[in-house]
Amino acid sequence: MFTQIYSIQTVEEALGCVEAGADRVGVLVGEPGGKFPCAIHEEAAAEIFEALKGKAVRVLISVADNERDILDQTKRLHPDVLHLCANFTGSPKFREKMREEIPDVLLMEAVGIVDESAVEDAKRKAEYADLLILDSVSKTVPGVGAAGETHDWGIDRAIVEAVKIPVILAGGLGPDNVEAAIRAVHPAGVDSLTKTSVKENGILVRKDLEKVREFCSRAKAAE
Repeated sequence: MFTQIYSIQTVEEALGCVEAGADRVGVLVGEPGGKFPCAIHEEAAAEIFEALKGKAVRVLISVADNERDILDQTKRLHPDVLHLCANFTGSPKFREKMREEIPDVLLMEAVGIVDESAVEDAKRKAEYADLLILDSVSKTVPGVGAAGETHDWGIDRAIVEAVKIPVILAGGLGPDNVEAAIRAVHPAGVDSLTKTSVKENGILVRKDLEKVREFCSRAKAAE
């Protein structure tokens, strides 16, 4: 059972999350203060990825809207995993382009869990992606994720049983419910953003490292 912590904004936060038990660390590259929570400039992401080299799996959350920009950004930052969840959805053709240009970067596709139609969406994406991440859909944030809300774990379990690639469970997970989520779904990994962050005036501003530590500890104990 691996733990994934989103969205990191500084090198100090990244290293603190790893020390607290995070196996994977994700950063979202975009316009800070824009429509995506915890977005950072590409230069800051590069510093974080360099500091994490050999310490954790580095995940780039791309919110670019076209293939060329996503591939070029991924080549510049060279994460371990590219996560598509917002303005662009992958395809078998896109995965082949990745293999040609950045062969050692894995592709993770997001599946928005709204109803049982998500199972078929997951099956389609599992035909070309290396990993899936199952997340809630926000009414205020574009794409899939950052909702801070749980969804129907029964649908997640059906997806885990239907696909042959690793599945990460996300969506409103924190120290209070991660053990129950793992028991219900049996994912390969679990992800946390909102419930391991500090919120001020309704905005996520930084990670709460004690909550990260408790989340990781409870997740690994539940395994």
